[in-house]
Amino acid sequence: MIVGSTTMTGFQSNPAVHLARPRANARVRREVGLLMRPYEVMIILDAGLEEEATRSAIDRATELIRSRGGTPGSVDRWGRRRFAYELKHKWEGYYVVLRAEAEPSVMTELDRFLFLADEVIRHKVIRLPDDVAAAAAKAAAPAASAEANGA
Repeated sequence: MIVGSTTMTGFQSNPAVHLARPRANARVRREVGLLMRPYEVMIILDAGLEEEATRSAIDRATELIRSRGGTPGSVDRWGRRRFAYELKHKWEGYYVVLRAEAEPSVMTELDRFLFLADEVIRHKVIRLPDDVAAAAAKAAAPAASAEANGA
């Protein structure tokens, strides 16, 4: 009893043809090396913390970036905000937005650090597109020069 077809096409019968043909879905692998990318990190801290504990948590995050070769940028403190729904039995949080340039491995480590930190309610690490980061840098440059001139 014959199950299935025993005939083969010319392409299937000749293994040399199969090996010579490049795979259509082959991925190109390249070495990344030291590639600094712009990131934005939103951190929501427990609103019940004292100001010193909040400052300490933010300083530890920026120091982790700096110690691993990244460059922490601006730190925007949005302050206390009310949540739309309850998070970890809390209705308010202290919001902080941190900008940085670092390698992906550094931000993976920061993500792990923020996940394990008790004072952090939620966090999100976002890689910024290059054009958005360049526009933000251009907007910050005139403001920094005007501040340095005493305006």
